[in-house]
Amino acid sequence: MYSEKLRSLPPYLFASIDELKREKLNAGIDLIDLGVGDPDMPTPSNVIDALCEAARDPKNHRYPSYEGMIEFREAIVEWYKRRFGVSLDPEKEAMTLIGSKEGIAHIPFAFLDEGDVALIPDPAYTVYRIGCILAGGRPVEMPLLEENGFKPDLEMIDEKTRKEAKIIFINYPNNPTAATAEKEFYKEVIDFAAENEIIVCNDNAYSEIYYDGQKPPSFLEVKNAKEVGAEFNSLSKIYNMTGWRIGFLVGNEDIIKGLGMVKANIDSGASNAVQIAGIEALRGDQTCVESNRRTYKERRDSLLKGIEYLGLKADKPKATFYVWARVPEEYDSMKFTKLLLDKAGIVVTPGVGFGRYGEGYVRFSLTEKVERIEEGVRRIEALNL
Repeated sequence: MYSEKLRSLPPYLFASIDELKREKLNAGIDLIDLGVGDPDMPTPSNVIDALCEAARDPKNHRYPSYEGMIEFREAIVEWYKRRFGVSLDPEKEAMTLIGSKEGIAHIPFAFLDEGDVALIPDPAYTVYRIGCILAGGRPVEMPLLEENGFKPDLEMIDEKTRKEAKIIFINYPNNPTAATAEKEFYKEVIDFAAENEIIVCNDNAYSEIYYDGQKPPSFLEVKNAKEVGAEFNSLSKIYNMTGWRIGFLVGNEDIIKGLGMVKANIDSGASNAVQIAGIEALRGDQTCVESNRRTYKERRDSLLKGIEYLGLKADKPKATFYVWARVPEEYDSMKFTKLLLDKAGIVVTPGVGFGRYGEGYVRFSLTEKVERIEEGVRRIEALNL
């Protein structure tokens, strides 16, 4: 019944966890959900007000453009200049997305023919792989290993694969490992891409969730980045707008044009009212962004202190709202996830769900209040691991 491409997608490992969650909730169990990467804090009120006003204007009830309102793209470009010092042309080097996930899933359709290679980090956000498969491409894994700072070793990619590859996906600050990258790494990627004629797609959705003043750079800050690549970003994590579905792609004009050709045939663009709210988010009061960072830092420190006391090992994240923790030696990631859910009512995400190189880890999300995180630590302690 289903297409071969759909049937070829990796199995949905989280299905059994979702079923267990439903069973626990139906039984009245109090679940502490540290699995979902969805901010629990509300969208700022000035952004909501901007949406309400825009929604009442009949001109915003009609079809939007697939490339996005020029006013929103101008706000993106201003924000990139202010935050990263990167200059962009709002008409040619910026595009509105219906959330960055949409753009990430669609960009392989613009540049991959049947059987073409896409270099995919592992462990990683699953959409890189899924978008490639649905477009008919062949994903080739780049292991993200702890001993290499959870960055791919580009020198380990063989000559044949280099020549076959059309796209490379990178993602820093990283989901799920919380690793960050410096400009030196981006230069390596740019040189590698230029030498092998590969398109770089950097996912920078967590750029503003950082700690201790350590601002992550943009891939586009590095010389020649725009010659080979483009960068996805989103208002979802920055302004607590995951449900609004608004993001963007910036960078190389031809890459943006290619994605635009796909979008012109698939969707009709993001709602103008939501884009107007996005303009307010980017140009308006930014105190919510700093407030978010303080909140996540408090939660990060609380969780790390608790799990390290219990013997679970995790590096201190410099960015993102995730903690990537090693599971006890006697468990694999799925068994440990099920133990926490079944015996402690705690939801985490098994590392293997992000790829085979995620085995041996679980991902904690910092999307519950400190009091709930502390309660979760007490429940884990009661397991006597």
